[in-house]
Amino acid sequence: MASRHVNTLNPGDPFRDWLVEEVVGDRLRNKNCSVNVFKYNSSHTVCRYQFKSEHFSVMAKFFAEPTGQLKDYNPYKGMMNEYRNLRKAASVINVARPLAINKKFNCVLVTEHIPGKSLGWCIRHEEKRYERLAAVAHMLRQLHDNTKSSYNKENEFRNYHDVLGHLKLDHDTRETFNKLLGEWWYSPLLDREYGCMVHRDVNLSNYIFCKDKPYALDFESSWFEAHPVRDLGILAAELKNEFELHMGGGEKAEPYIGNFLWEYSSNEKDFYYITRTLPFFMSIGLLRSARLHQSDYRNYLIREACECLKAINYR
Repeated sequence: MASRHVNTLNPGDPFRDWLVEEVVGDRLRNKNCSVNVFKYNSSHTVCRYQFKSEHFSVMAKFFAEPTGQLKDYNPYKGMMNEYRNLRKAASVINVARPLAINKKFNCVLVTEHIPGKSLGWCIRHEEKRYERLAAVAHMLRQLHDNTKSSYNKENEFRNYHDVLGHLKLDHDTRETFNKLLGEWWYSPLLDREYGCMVHRDVNLSNYIFCKDKPYALDFESSWFEAHPVRDLGILAAELKNEFELHMGGGEKAEPYIGNFLWEYSSNEKDFYYITRTLPFFMSIGLLRSARLHQSDYRNYLIREACECLKAINYR
């Protein structure tokens, strides 16, 4: 994710002094160092704070400074939610570990900075695509298997209808989706004995490879009691979207999606189950992307999402 230098903080700046004195002090040789600030494009103000001559940085996300469409929400609740989710996930997989929270500084969450290349960069530059996706598959499997809980099927469908509501579809299109969702609801395909924690925001920039190890970022929207295939479907939709927009067509993503699912699966029976349930969650992934686009490409994503749901008739 690209960033730009926006400021340099010197001793006496309240936020810089809090970082040095209470968050990362033991890691610094020179506690009087200046701190360079690099800003990222994100749904909130997100900055990297680089301690000069220390070869060390932290990330800060300010929940009271939303920059996206969603501005009417509780920033303190958002800060605490992601902090707790990161701590939970960190006990199971590699994440950018949370270091501190502070309501006073616009509800800031400070985490480790993980240097490296994103999964998206690796896909676009053809760097070990199969290997990188396999590593993410194994990490998601570890997260799901080690956070088992009860399962809330109703929440999966409630969220799907919420996404449809944001898209403001015409009456006929919405009715088509409603009918297909009804078929999925009454089908046993999405019934399970247990759910788990899911990352949920499975976009290609939220996985970073540092020394060939995958790290997951951004757990603000993470869920519990969820269906594990949700994460797989969202990532499959992200891959299809990436190949369609930038790499010669969505169908070229299919070998990578198939291999990713196989690497996640524990055996052939598991793979069969995942591929049968995947279209539901891939569909919602495509609709999530549609919210970010306009005109023809938005309509393309909506059509593809509808086709995914229709797959239930061929199971």
